[in-house]
Amino acid sequence: VVGDIKFGDRGEWAEPRTVGAFAGLLRAARAGGVPVLVMGRGSNLLVRDGGFPGLVIHPSGGAFAEIAVDGARQEITAGAGVKFKQLAGAAAQAGIGGFEWMEGIPGEVGGGLRMNAGAMGEETFGQVTALTLLDAAGNLRDAVPADLEIAYRHVSTLRESYVVRATFRGRAADPAEIRGRMEESAHKRKASQPVAASAGCIFKNPSKECPAGKLVDELGLKGRRVGGAVVSDIHGNFIVNDGSATATDVLALIALIQVEAREKRGIELHPEVQVIGEDAPAGLRPSPDPR
Repeated sequence: VVGDIKFGDRGEWAEPRTVGAFAGLLRAARAGGVPVLVMGRGSNLLVRDGGFPGLVIHPSGGAFAEIAVDGARQEITAGAGVKFKQLAGAAAQAGIGGFEWMEGIPGEVGGGLRMNAGAMGEETFGQVTALTLLDAAGNLRDAVPADLEIAYRHVSTLRESYVVRATFRGRAADPAEIRGRMEESAHKRKASQPVAASAGCIFKNPSKECPAGKLVDELGLKGRRVGGAVVSDIHGNFIVNDGSATATDVLALIALIQVEAREKRGIELHPEVQVIGEDAPAGLRPSPDPR
């Protein structure tokens, strides 16, 4: 630990616990020409087998774990490292509705905002009223959603501006009704999504009438395999790891599905999962993680 920054064994992983430390890391990386990746829990992230050649910053704990509830305004301000499940729980405890859909999303506020995560017909920016950001030079600024370029599962403005905290607005609701909706959301997720290791939903839905999972199912691709990567039998928009998959396997299976969708249905499937990093050196197949 150096100051209030925790570094990994090899030095390229940092976990700042204050906004100042986060800003300092960004400034140092910029000055040194070091590539930066800011990530949350990595729920929708696929890292190529050669890894990421730079500094990975994971805002964690401290200022990034803080939650403040304003019951009078039906608002909650949460740090970038707050899990969606925690946000939903804080809202339920305060009698604030509208956050129930977040209960089962395995992500954090920062990452969820970066990709405008959504489920059950809702999306993150549908509730955001204000944000605090750090730009790539480490400068702090306040913003509102109108300042950002927000799209379906993508917020391009947040490529090089990083969320520090955000304020979400809900609505007054009966606590019993909130609990019921949270239980319904959790049950639906458990019943319809695999528990095996995955990077979450692989493709963006081509349209509301044609969800990606339904399309993959109709193409008869459930169970299709490349190496250790397998299309889930439970939900066609998930590629699961049987314990031996590499990123190369997953990417090859993604490409196979895209070809099938294009040739058989004339539909272009675009990845929802974020792919980063470098390929492994030619001829080297990474060994599966022994954990």
